[in-house]
Amino acid sequence: MADFELKSARQLAAEVQRQVLRPGDTAVDCTLGNGHDTCFLAECVGPTGRVIGFDIQREAVERTAQRLAEAGLAQRCSLICAGHEHLAEYIAEPVRCIVFNLGWLPGGDKRFTTQWTTTERAVRAALALLQPMGVLTLCAYPGHEEGARELEALTVLFASLRPQEYNALHQRFLNAGPGAPECFVIQRQR
Repeated sequence: MADFELKSARQLAAEVQRQVLRPGDTAVDCTLGNGHDTCFLAECVGPTGRVIGFDIQREAVERTAQRLAEAGLAQRCSLICAGHEHLAEYIAEPVRCIVFNLGWLPGGDKRFTTQWTTTERAVRAALALLQPMGVLTLCAYPGHEEGARELEALTVLFASLRPQEYNALHQRFLNAGPGAPECFVIQRQR
C-alpha cells in the first residue's frame, strides 16, 4: 500500500470524491477546465453512472471532450457549454457529488476567471441539488483579486448553512503562503 501524501486542495477534494462516489451515481463538474476532474469523476461513477460537465468557454469543453474520448469515457458524460450558474436548468434529479475548481482555465487567458456573482448562483443551485449524504467540493484560488473575493464570500455563505441540513468543512494549508488554493467540502445531511 502506498503512503498517503498530503499534497494540495485538489488532492483532498479528490479523496473525498473517491470516498463518496459509487458506480451508477450522478456527478457534476461545474468547471471543466482541461477535463482532469471530469475524467476522474467518470471513472468513479463507472459505466452505469453519469457525469454532467459545464464550462462557459468552448475551449474547455473541447479539451475535456478530447480527454474523455482518449480515455474511453465519453459515453458516460454530457458536456454543456454554458456557465455553471445554469446547472439547475439542465439537472432536475438529486446528485451525489458536485465539483467546482474556481479561477481560470489552466493554460488559458487569465483575464477570464470565475466571478462571484455567477459562482454564488451556481453554488446555491448545487446545494439544492445534492442528495442526502452527497457532497460538494470546491477549490478556491485566492491568489488573484476575484479569487480572493470568491473565497471571502464562500466562507461567509458556507458558514451560514444550517448544521441540521449541511456539514461544512474548510481546509487550507497553513504554511503554503498567501494565495494558496483552499478546499471546501459540504455534505448534505440525511
